[in-house]
Amino acid sequence: MPLQIVTIPCLADNYAYLLHDADTGDTSLVDAPQAAPVLEALRDRDWQLGHVLLTHHHWDHVDALPEILAAHPGARVVGAAADAHRLPPLDTPVAEGDTVTIGREAGKVIDVSGHTVGHIAFHFPESKLAFTADSLMALGCGRLFEGTPEQMWNSLSKLAALPDDTLICSGHEYTANNARFARTVDPDNAALADRAAQVDAARAAGQATVPSRLSEELATNPFLRAGDPDLQAAIGMDGADPVAVFAELRRRKDAF
Repeated sequence: MPLQIVTIPCLADNYAYLLHDADTGDTSLVDAPQAAPVLEALRDRDWQLGHVLLTHHHWDHVDALPEILAAHPGARVVGAAADAHRLPPLDTPVAEGDTVTIGREAGKVIDVSGHTVGHIAFHFPESKLAFTADSLMALGCGRLFEGTPEQMWNSLSKLAALPDDTLICSGHEYTANNARFARTVDPDNAALADRAAQVDAARAAGQATVPSRLSEELATNPFLRAGDPDLQAAIGMDGADPVAVFAELRRRKDAF
């Protein structure tokens, strides 16, 4: 049976996620932006937290951890060994290729450095879930606070190679703004135009736009399409190295 997922809005525009194995009762949290909504979601379902999976060190992904652990003192904290010096204390440091087990399902750790150096993602293939936080996002990607365009393009390429039906569970509700930018660099993409309209309608109704399917991202997210000839032509970079195209897209988005 696939893992159950609960998407939890936190702060102004963050998301945390609960993962639950109904057969074993094992429950994990991905990132800890805000304690109250996470603890309420656990209480409502009578779930006990077994693990907290941290994607990166930024405050809006870790600051609520002490309060959450105070309520669930048995939970074990998992995070990147490479980032342990600036993450909360880790019970299980991990690196790319390591396995994280929730109930009966094993997930893989993927290094997705770029937004930060040491950012990781968690992929649970049987449940078709990838927790990408601020690496691959709905119609976008994270700003490069620490990494290089080459690092981020490499990270996005790893995620783009996952099965098309993977659900991309990213860390923020940035999709409407990302859609507006995407249309400036990929104006003739009919799938993007349709998705942008759906995003606007969802936000107008107060609905979340994440998670999203990887197939949607591959068709509409400009940061995954840096090697696409149509997008390259649209920004005047026909035949350019995808890393250079990605860098130009990121530069434009930073100034958008």
